[in-house]
Amino acid sequence: MYWQKELETMQRPELEKLQAERLRETIKQASHSPYYKKLFAEKGISPDMIKSVDDVRKLPFTTKEDLRNNYPFGMVAVPLEKCVRLHSSSGTTGNPTVIVHSQKDLDQWANQVARCMYMVGLRDTDVFQNTSGYGMFTGGLGFQYGAERLGALTVPAAAGNSKRQIKFIKDFGTTCLHIIPSYASRLAEVMYEEGIDPAKDTKLHTICMGAEPHSEEQRRRIEKMLGVKAYNCFGMSEMNGPGVAFECPEQNGLHIWEDYVIAEIVNPETLEPVPDGEIGELVLTTINREAMPLIRYRTRDLTRFLPGECPCGRTHRRVARFQGRSDDMIILKGVNFFPIQIEKILMGHKELGGNYLITIETVDNNDEILIEVELSDLFTDDYAELQKLSRDVTRELKDELLFTPRLKLVAKGSLQVSEGKAVRVKDLRKLI
Repeated sequence: MYWQKELETMQRPELEKLQAERLRETIKQASHSPYYKKLFAEKGISPDMIKSVDDVRKLPFTTKEDLRNNYPFGMVAVPLEKCVRLHSSSGTTGNPTVIVHSQKDLDQWANQVARCMYMVGLRDTDVFQNTSGYGMFTGGLGFQYGAERLGALTVPAAAGNSKRQIKFIKDFGTTCLHIIPSYASRLAEVMYEEGIDPAKDTKLHTICMGAEPHSEEQRRRIEKMLGVKAYNCFGMSEMNGPGVAFECPEQNGLHIWEDYVIAEIVNPETLEPVPDGEIGELVLTTINREAMPLIRYRTRDLTRFLPGECPCGRTHRRVARFQGRSDDMIILKGVNFFPIQIEKILMGHKELGGNYLITIETVDNNDEILIEVELSDLFTDDYAELQKLSRDVTRELKDELLFTPRLKLVAKGSLQVSEGKAVRVKDLRKLI
């Protein structure tokens, strides 16, 4: 059952006791996989060494490279005849990462996603439209099965074809969308181009957003454009997919479902735990998976634990909005930064649209950055105002990045539009 108040509001001592019990079972289960069986034997790891949840730190980390090196089934802990589905990455730079599920795993995943949806007010009376791709991408099927478990009427629209999406929204009375942030902005723009006011002409009231880092400013802009409440979702295929963490109605951090995973935040360089409130890399251990448990998986996603209790009453810890990825960090002119820092500034100006592109290239042996951003419909075509806007945004970017980027304001529709995951950065630097 997806709605289990006793689990979601369990007191911390009891929740951590449950985690320790499930961690011991997970080690026992993982030892059936070829990879962990060999690793545990080499390092002398057994379930008996887990006395409390803090003992997870005694265990070795698992990385994406470990999954690739054991492609396709070296991490699987049950006979393949007990497995019913697999998902994988594209594998464009080598072996893909493969995640295998038993029927029990899929049932638990559906419960997990349904729990997220129920938490933000969705019920069996809702019409849920999924704009994510299906197939190997986990976002489509993860939300599909979660919405069905909730009992909502589902519209598996898949990605793209904005005019068809809008027709479905109007004709079927869609109340909730699962959508990536960049496409939410694009879909709203198409609605307005078609003379449709989402707040007046549709029944939309909720959207679930994930798959891309996005700023609070972008979220608020999307909420205003579509007339909805937008909730941030975190998931990754290695942890099943969507539903690992989700915002509650407070919209102040994402609750990590700690009866499914043990969450740590570590310094990505030293791999030591960081204090609550300090940004580090999220590390996750599955404690409710049968076919392919993962121990201390390094997600590369950067976030922080939010201190204090959530007013919603749930006791599962919250993580802050993700700041980017440790492997997506851009280093330019000796400065480390993430694309989301740039987005936060751009989205703070109503005269700017939601489509932008960061290009980094080598010019005369120097690395340079160009930020192109489209103007919104609110811009008045006044040259003096354009110059002032450019100066103001450039100054804010300089204050944030500690160097002055080149900024180019372009007409709406000038930049390539993707109805899939947006390409925000093109790094064209040459090795010299």
